[in-house]
Amino acid sequence: MQLRAAVEAYLAELTLERGYSQHTVRAYGNDLADLVGFAEALGETDAASLDLETLRDWLWRGSQAGLAASTLGRRVSSARSFTAWLTRSGITTADPGLRLRTPRAGRRLPRVLTRAQMDALLDGLHARAAEGDPVAVRDVAIIELLYASALRVSELVGLDIDDVDRAARTVRVLGKGAKERVVPYGGPAASAIDDYLVRARPVLRTEQSGSALLLGARGGRLSTRTVYELVARQLRELPGTGPAGPHALRHTAATHLLDGGADLRIVQEMLGHASLATTQLYTHVSTERLRESYRLAHPRA
Repeated sequence: MQLRAAVEAYLAELTLERGYSQHTVRAYGNDLADLVGFAEALGETDAASLDLETLRDWLWRGSQAGLAASTLGRRVSSARSFTAWLTRSGITTADPGLRLRTPRAGRRLPRVLTRAQMDALLDGLHARAAEGDPVAVRDVAIIELLYASALRVSELVGLDIDDVDRAARTVRVLGKGAKERVVPYGGPAASAIDDYLVRARPVLRTEQSGSALLLGARGGRLSTRTVYELVARQLRELPGTGPAGPHALRHTAATHLLDGGADLRIVQEMLGHASLATTQLYTHVSTERLRESYRLAHPRA
């Protein structure tokens, strides 16, 4: 079922079967119409493809647009009610809104890490990997690739070995709306991938591994949940970051690219955004960072 049609069916049920007031249905409808527009701009038109990453990115866009915490909280409530209905109706097999959290007042989501914070995060992971634990070696490859290529978690765990061109330092990604793109990665990620393929994957591999690039501790394809838990744990341990997940690394990568002078359309292509307007949200973040740096550093700011 198309996402837009699913929203219409859900709102009709609220009105006709549950007896919700017109005011409540209108509020839900406005929130979900905004979500549908955001998802469609990403090429995500099927209700069954709506996932946690899209929901979090949608909230992040709202936070960067300056929406009040109360408005963001209402959006979380609207989205969670809708995704629960999708699951009850058999449209989705798992509820993507279960792990969606209401943002705390006064906090923008998700965080964009500084370069110093990224260095500290990666230094800690590399130190653990140096001890030879295959899972630690794999974790370095995960974080390096997420940051280097600004991948979504679903794209990362869906990678097969043949999707990685080690000579060209690119990965072939199947993104939203089943759109394929080729994304580059740099030297540190290349070293991490090579190290993982030599030292870790052969140890983790089992009969059920197949062609999956990244493997779980039991040898199967790595799950999105494992990546979320890994990144959330690492960021909790990093001073000055607070709670966040893999989506923060994607936003960080995009922001750092723009900070470094990358062309907006190149960043759009890397991120797999169907609409340039979605990518332009990152220019707002970069401008805010520039303004804050100016305020702190310039003697006449």
